[in-house]
Amino acid sequence: MRICIVGLGVIGTTYGYVFQKAGHQVEHLLREEKKSKAPESLNISLLDGRYNKKGEEKADQYKVNLTKPNTEYDFIILSVASGKIKDAIATLSQNHIRGSLILFCNFWNSREEMNEIVGAYPYIIGFPTAGGRLLQNNLDCVLFDHIMLEGEGKAGISNYKALTDLLASADLKTEIPHDMVEWIWIHMAINAGVTSSAAREGKIDHPMQLALNLMKDAHALSITVKVIRETIQVVKARGVDLSFYKNELLPYRIPSTFAGIFMKRMFKTNELTRRIMTLHSDVGDMLYGCKCVYETGKLEHLELPVFYSNMDKLFIKADSLLL
Repeated sequence: MRICIVGLGVIGTTYGYVFQKAGHQVEHLLREEKKSKAPESLNISLLDGRYNKKGEEKADQYKVNLTKPNTEYDFIILSVASGKIKDAIATLSQNHIRGSLILFCNFWNSREEMNEIVGAYPYIIGFPTAGGRLLQNNLDCVLFDHIMLEGEGKAGISNYKALTDLLASADLKTEIPHDMVEWIWIHMAINAGVTSSAAREGKIDHPMQLALNLMKDAHALSITVKVIRETIQVVKARGVDLSFYKNELLPYRIPSTFAGIFMKRMFKTNELTRRIMTLHSDVGDMLYGCKCVYETGKLEHLELPVFYSNMDKLFIKADSLLL
């Protein structure tokens, strides 16, 4: 199949690599000013969780091929920083790139708003279970054995079977939640609870160290569980029936002290999860999610004392960084 990756970011490139290894034609759409600086190849360091629950360390090369205007693809993978989806769609349209769009993005929008943002492109909402860091020509990444994906009944594409075939060819399974939009809101609320707890002193400029500190502190993790219980109320206030997401929320329903101990043990033994926590360093994306949850909680007049306290400190320090 022919696959277009929008940009040369961590998520798109990680999946581009495994699709290329599976024999598919993968090309990247870059803005004109970035084409001349694009590397011919990338060094890949991958902790691959597709075949072993502990992950397998792999080192490889990934050939970077660029798209040409007026090209039709089977699928276009769009994974961009939060708030930049509309610009990415415009770039696709200006280059006359066509195909079924796979959205691998955080967003706080409703489905109706997403329909308007995406416009004429047929699209499906998914969510990657991968992450990493791209420095110069070196991609250090983690890949789990599945992705989250919209069910066929809610998908806006006509080639759903081809998509599941594509994923299967790269040994990727699918998990289908009740509703992908709501699932992403829940995911963002959980991340907002984690981020605000890790950065509870207002410091977020060294996210790797913050993640390491949090993962080894059972007491801090138990407080994090309490904060997540608060942030989940923001999703509920948006009209989401949380009973459809019992599995996702189960770890945050057990007594917080036990949850903290369990999470510390999990981080110590699960290298895939531990690695992805430390490699995630996009401060802008972290703050975007926190801000969305914070502002909606305030708008809904919700009582979220610990989360608000953490965020008030964080926003003061973040002003000098991004906000």
